Amino acid sequence: MVDVAPDDTVEELVEGLAAAQAYLLSLGITGWQDAWVRPVDHEAYRALDLAGDLVARVVGALWWDRTRGAEQLDDHLAMGTEGTDRYLPRALKLMVDGTIENGTGAVCSPYVGTSDHGLTFIDRDTLMEVVPRAMAAGIQPHFHAIGDCAIGSALDAVAAGDPADAKRTRPHIAHIQLIAPDDVARFAALGVAGNAQMQWAQHDSMMVDLTIPRLGTTRSAWQYPFRSLLDHGAHIAGGSDWSVSTPDPFSQMSVAVERSTAEAPEPFLPHEALTREEALTAFTAGSAWVNHDEDRAGTIEPGKAADFAIASDDPLTAPDLSAIEVTTTIVGGRVVSGA
Repeated sequence: MVDVAPDDTVEELVEGLAAAQAYLLSLGITGWQDAWVRPVDHEAYRALDLAGDLVARVVGALWWDRTRGAEQLDDHLAMGTEGTDRYLPRALKLMVDGTIENGTGAVCSPYVGTSDHGLTFIDRDTLMEVVPRAMAAGIQPHFHAIGDCAIGSALDAVAAGDPADAKRTRPHIAHIQLIAPDDVARFAALGVAGNAQMQWAQHDSMMVDLTIPRLGTTRSAWQYPFRSLLDHGAHIAGGSDWSVSTPDPFSQMSVAVERSTAEAPEPFLPHEALTREEALTAFTAGSAWVNHDEDRAGTIEPGKAADFAIASDDPLTAPDLSAIEVTTTIVGGRVVSGA
């Protein structure tokens, strides 16, 4: 179907981005990093902003085409110079592996009952070449890495570069699902942030029926170690992977704190839970830090932009975090959603 579908046009994508922006603003989201920016998406973001219609502040993670080689880095570096006021294409999206649930996540030891280690979409040699070069050029690596072997390779690629470049570019790994115990401390040591999809850290049917049987008991206990990463000094940023899962920050914060939901009430590895304040910080100051925007946004204090949301209840004390709704979103001191 993909092969015969018509190509997206810039005009269609501008319309889609405007609709997506309206939805995200309604959830109190005033800025984000788009994790899959193709050249046509890049042009659509530029057009939306140049028309004066991009309200949010967006970092574009330019998509690494795994059917091409390292020569494409020059194309990404060129696009990185084409930012606008509110659209900043200064990250590089590297999809290293797949997912655990369908057996495509790259694991160091085979999945239970098989000889299968999953899939690696970008080979290790390419990562070791491209990531140091990207960081040296000021481009932030944004890895999709779910299996322990994929996460280890992403960390190794950062370690192959200059530590000063890593500190300057702030690489981050989404979705930090299966992290080998020895790799947990490497995040902080290498200056790599954890881009957490908190909604997934629960005992739902996907976890029970697909993930745990594939991983086995020992490795299943390595999943979504938010507390361990924080305790070792790593930065944690809240992210959603929308439209795969909800972008609602309060729903995700609830799972990070409870490690459960009403539909999946058994807490999943509760020792890895975050406090409410830590979860809220991940979606505010944490995300701003990953986007190099902490001097302008992420906290409410004098001198920063008036980008904030008004919620229906206090996330630090509300009986049910997941029930909190955003009533008003303000960007630059102007109401952009709600009343």
